[in-house]
Amino acid sequence: MNKKIQSKRRVVVTGLGVVSSIGIGVEEFWKNLIAGKSGISEIEAFDTSQYPIHKGGEVKKFKPEQFIDKRKLKHLGRASQLAIAATKLAIDNAGIDKNSIENAGVLFGTTMGETQVMEMMDKAWVHEGDEKIDLKLIPTYTSNNISVNVAGFFSSTNINAVIPTACASGNYAIGYGFDSIIAGDGEVFICGGVDAFSKVAFAGFNRLYAMASERCQPFDKNRKGMMLGEGAGVLILESLEHAQKRGAKIYAEVMGYGLSCDAHHMTQPSEEGIAKCIEKAIKESGILKDKVDYISMHGTGTPQNDKAECGALKKVFGDKTKTIPCSSIKSILGHTMGAASAIEAITCCLAIRDSIVPPTINYETLDEDCDIDCVPNKAKKLKNVKVALNNACAFGGNNASMVIKSLA
Repeated sequence: MNKKIQSKRRVVVTGLGVVSSIGIGVEEFWKNLIAGKSGISEIEAFDTSQYPIHKGGEVKKFKPEQFIDKRKLKHLGRASQLAIAATKLAIDNAGIDKNSIENAGVLFGTTMGETQVMEMMDKAWVHEGDEKIDLKLIPTYTSNNISVNVAGFFSSTNINAVIPTACASGNYAIGYGFDSIIAGDGEVFICGGVDAFSKVAFAGFNRLYAMASERCQPFDKNRKGMMLGEGAGVLILESLEHAQKRGAKIYAEVMGYGLSCDAHHMTQPSEEGIAKCIEKAIKESGILKDKVDYISMHGTGTPQNDKAECGALKKVFGDKTKTIPCSSIKSILGHTMGAASAIEAITCCLAIRDSIVPPTINYETLDEDCDIDCVPNKAKKLKNVKVALNNACAFGGNNASMVIKSLA
């Protein structure tokens, strides 16, 4: 990367779009998040009778025709529909002009891609034979279609990619956009993450015995596991110069990020790997550790993840760990997989805007291994939230941490 360019260009967030189980649009989402309103409900997307779990963070109020022409819907999987809707909301929120969007890059993270489309094809194949597979479905199931469909919908012609680093991929996509703007590859990037409910994901997490039956309780001594969710989160990134020139409102500045791979185990997180990732993010951002005001935790509610993540914080922050508010919004939304860290990045921006941090709900009993300030059950108003750390971990040990800061 050109260090001269790097020293001059700064990257800011000017637009936020979210589709979630607790709200569509950033203000409804934020109101319900701060209130600790749970988005977990009985699953209606498919029959769960053969499974021991029947609840999840399903987006039930989403009407794609409000965002996409009905004639185009049949060519789009649900993940693409969610991604397009969240992108439109983010563009509207940013108040950005059409020309800027047409020159924007589109970067998305995902875990499952368009799995629902593949399930439709498999059903036709198994029950009727391969000749009965709808030919129109074949080009629509691959994961790269998510960013392609978003770019096509908004005529965005710059860099286009899907990053499939599972449940940390939203942060990876934002990081790619951050690097691209610094490198001078564009002034505006649409960055986010998305995943839709699928039987494959639901069956997989059930088989791993990683799911709780009723509620997600991150950091609680009696936590039973995660709850599956779905949704999309999108951030509009701009160079500071471009944003200021058009008089944009600015939520926050992206200061930097860190990546690491545990190289340890496919599903068991590594305390050392997570700590290394956080250290990288802080170093690249050029901030002091004691300046971090809030940490958005990965916080899945599984015994292994929460213990490892809290242990990593102690390695990085030492005695200060107990005094930094560190909440998990997965207790409210469920685990939205590829959308998770993108939605959590949005949460960091809003925490900075309003100096309030969302709660970790369903918390009851202290676990000595997770003795952090998890903002139990009730949102916390702070004097200032100037620096937020967004932490994400994924199967395979793919970790991504990002530092977001108030521009003021």
